[in-house]
Amino acid sequence: MPCKLSVNVNAVAYLRNRRSVPWPDLLHLGRIALEAGAIGLTVHPRPDERHVRRTDVPLLAALVREFPGCEFNIEGYPDEEFLRLCEANKPDQVTLVPDLPGQGTSDHGWNFSQTGNILPPIIARLKNGGMRVALFVDPDPSQPMLAKKAGADRIEIFTGPYGDALEESVMKVEFNKVVATGKAAAAAGIDLNAGHDLTRENLPRLIAALPNLREVSIGHGIFADAWEFGLAETVHKFCEAIGDI
Repeated sequence: MPCKLSVNVNAVAYLRNRRSVPWPDLLHLGRIALEAGAIGLTVHPRPDERHVRRTDVPLLAALVREFPGCEFNIEGYPDEEFLRLCEANKPDQVTLVPDLPGQGTSDHGWNFSQTGNILPPIIARLKNGGMRVALFVDPDPSQPMLAKKAGADRIEIFTGPYGDALEESVMKVEFNKVVATGKAAAAAGIDLNAGHDLTRENLPRLIAALPNLREVSIGHGIFADAWEFGLAETVHKFCEAIGDI
């Protein structure tokens, strides 16, 4: 089964929120992405609403439902407000991240030794509501089994250190960490996602090394390229990069 692309539209919302105007239009651009071949949309409604707002979530959920086979993914820290938002909108997948309220972007995975005991009841609650649950983890082969023991269906490997690496020697080290973690996921019997700073250039080697990679969630790289190629063509190029054409 080829890896699938979920387009994170937070960057669009962030640009829109700089002005008191309704554009760029999340629904319009989300529709373009889905029509161009993305398998779904991802949102991260943060408490301060500097990105996607809570009022955007039901509208985007309804949009994704217009496309059979596509999925809606909500990611965020599982406080009570976030959990109720998920339960009200029933995304296909909820990706739980250990972000602090004012954090700029997700930049680390769960520390299971400190917070692992809070996760099982939260995961069970979401799964009882019919939602698949992924946990955001660091590129560390010990993490997939810990995520599985907590009850998660998938992990999402934080690929920022790999994507951010500019020197080939550093990139190789970070790449090997991601691959080792992805292989550990396969051995643990838990499904695999990845996200953060993935580009058309660094995706193909990751796809080749991890045939069990089910989904990549990408926002910044897509909308950076969209300035040059347009959104529809950019989505097509990313689908080519992951072999989903």
